[in-house]
Amino acid sequence: MRHAMDPDHVVAVATIVSRERTLWSAGLIGGLWGIGHTVTVTVVGGAIILFEVVIPPRLGLAMEFAVALMLILLGILNLAGMVRKTGGPSASGEGDASLHAHHHSHQGYVHEHPHGHDPGSHGHKASETPLARLDAMFGRLGVYRTARPIVVGVVHGLAGSAAVALLVLATIRDPRWAVLYLLLFGAGTIVGMMLITAAISLPFAYAQGRFVRWHRHLRVATSLVSILFGLFLAYEIGIVDGLLGANPRWAPK
Repeated sequence: MRHAMDPDHVVAVATIVSRERTLWSAGLIGGLWGIGHTVTVTVVGGAIILFEVVIPPRLGLAMEFAVALMLILLGILNLAGMVRKTGGPSASGEGDASLHAHHHSHQGYVHEHPHGHDPGSHGHKASETPLARLDAMFGRLGVYRTARPIVVGVVHGLAGSAAVALLVLATIRDPRWAVLYLLLFGAGTIVGMMLITAAISLPFAYAQGRFVRWHRHLRVATSLVSILFGLFLAYEIGIVDGLLGANPRWAPK
């Protein structure tokens, strides 16, 4: 459960759950993240324990670098989904006093454009927002909302599996008990991340529908934090630890 609170984990899931409306859905996102994380930790960590697999420093750094790139991508995608659609009144609506502009939301997509509240004066259908199009494309498959946290958990699991396996080998020599330790570790991570995501989602769920502008500010803030933290990790791993240099230095952590 303590492992679930690592800064890169919290930043990633905070960016993801910023769209969730309920504590239950946010907790489910955390559980899916934990499942993806547990699968890779068990598979990769189990291979290290059972078959004495040695991960080269450059490969280990590359797995951690993938986390940095993923955080940057999550932040960018979150911001891209919130791009405000602005512009002047259309030719048909110019001078119409019923048209106005303010922030409003369509199923989590917050934006602004001139519109009215009379029938046919909104400017676009709720199904025509970018997120609604994605939902229409992938929602029927049942993987759109579940794939992202699982993939994020898998990437985090790859980055941390070596450190966990080495920790286990230092204290448990029997491979069977060591693998069981990995499974218990994964179970604790799942529970911990479910609690964390539910707690993180509280301000988003409260602001949704009540304070649309503040809800948007919260989402922008989490996106920027994700991008900046990803850039920081990329610098630490790529430059300081030498992934992009000739002599990479890797200490699993």
